[in-house]
Amino acid sequence: MVDAAARKGVTLDINVFAESTHTAEEAAAAVGAELGQIVKSLVFVAPRGDASIEPIICLVSGPNRVDVARLAAVSGEPDVRRATANEARELTGFVIGGIPPIGHPRALRVIMDPDLGRFPIVWAAAGTPTAVFPVPPATLRMLANAHVAPICEERRQADVLAEGAGLANPPAPQNAGA
Repeated sequence: MVDAAARKGVTLDINVFAESTHTAEEAAAAVGAELGQIVKSLVFVAPRGDASIEPIICLVSGPNRVDVARLAAVSGEPDVRRATANEARELTGFVIGGIPPIGHPRALRVIMDPDLGRFPIVWAAAGTPTAVFPVPPATLRMLANAHVAPICEERRQADVLAEGAGLANPPAPQNAGA
């Protein structure tokens, strides 16, 4: 992963923690960032006619959830679905909770949540459930060769404000590196 970034002229500063950064909430607490600054690398798959599957990595802001119908429309893959843990590991070379946005064994299609662009720095998984790296969203987009598109569920403004104030229960977490 570090080599993949270096080939594009970027040096990554990997931060390794004793505690887990497996979930977006854990990663935000470990680095002292807002939940929205955490990049979840979520793996989806689209079936191929030959019974194989094509992976699609979704880089999603911490509190957001992928809307599979939107992902299907953006990707042009009507039968896209969430990858199983085994599929995610086999297709990316990494386990859920540590899947980085770059550095996979082969080139993968990557779609990036535009909400990540709200922050000057975001934090992404660095290949293990205890390692992350900071990166400007534009640099992340370039490194991952990502297409930025609205792939997340709509959230009511009142819910967003309540979550920010700690007044509401956030949705069930999706793994930071899933």
